[in-house]
Amino acid sequence: MMSLQEISDRLEIEQLIVHYANSIDQRQWDGLDVVFTPDAYIDYRKLGGIDGRYPEIKAWLGTALAHFPHYCHMVGNIEIRLEGDKATGRTLCINPMDTPLPGGGSQVMFLGLWYADKFVRTPKGWRMSERVEEGCFQHNVPPHMAIPKA
Repeated sequence: MMSLQEISDRLEIEQLIVHYANSIDQRQWDGLDVVFTPDAYIDYRKLGGIDGRYPEIKAWLGTALAHFPHYCHMVGNIEIRLEGDKATGRTLCINPMDTPLPGGGSQVMFLGLWYADKFVRTPKGWRMSERVEEGCFQHNVPPHMAIPKA
């Protein structure tokens, strides 16, 4: 049976994961400030992005995602392993993205990925200290996108 503290910790971490997805989908980059530690390491290279520390990634996101008029992140299958004031997690993400085509028009591609995360309890609550994408599947990716295979 879970203790009230474990239930509380898990709910707070799950809310971080959902807040991340909603902030990205609403293009509210400052919303990520309550998700990540200031020195968090983020690695988006598996699906064609960059890696680096949170401030660099935050600055990059707006530019990188500006090329996609519509997208969303559906997160689920959230697994959390608590270890005192630290935790690790793995979350499934299904990410359809409306992708402009070079000759005009667009098509929707579907990316499936896993987020491998590390969390730390801070004076302001739980925060992500690391997020690494792991590829799962790709469907309907236009040739010009050149996303590395999952």
